[in-house]
Formats: sequence, C-alpha cells, structure tokens
Amino acid sequence: MSTTTEHRPHADHDHRHAPGCGHVAVPHEDHVDYVHDSHLHRVHGDHVDECAKSRHEIHEGHDHQHGRDCGHVAVPHGDHVDYIHDGHRHSAHDGHWDDH
Repeated sequence: MSTTTEHRPHADHDHRHAPGCGHVAVPHEDHVDYVHDSHLHRVHGDHVDECAKSRHEIHEGHDHQHGRDCGHVAVPHGDHVDYIHDGHRHSAHDGHWDDH
C-alpha cells in the first residue's frame, strides 16, 4: 500500500472486485481502485478498503482545468468528482488540484 494511503476497511462488503466484475476499474499508484457507490474500493488481502489519502497532497504546476469536456475520465468520489490524469486522480480543492 502507498505510504500516503489510509487503511480503511469497508465492512460488510460481500462483492469481490476484479477485472470484469461490473465496476469501473481505475489505475491508482501501485493498485487498481473500483468505483462502487460513489467511493473507491481497492482489494486488500481478504477484504476491500475505501481508497483515500491520509494527507492533503497538492498537485503542483497543474494548469489544465478539469471539467465536463476536458477529455479525462470523471469518477464520482463522495461529495465531489475526481478526474483520472497521468495515472492518478485529481480533485478540485480551494483553487488548486489535489492528488487523490
């Protein structure tokens, strides 16, 4: 697991995420997240975790503005939308973009 990713087990999750499981697969750092019920799951041993960074990470020097027609995959994530860009997810935050 990435050193900046929290271990947050998703309790009572019977579904097994894997290629072809029916959920959108999103490459993320050294693993794959699956979009499920407006949050992201990653397979971790015999369970799934909700994939979330443990600290705020600003993506420096990001001039591109993500939005409806920006050309990047939009992923619903909790109360906002992440955009897949260069192998990680970007989220708008206080006038800049965060790495999620």
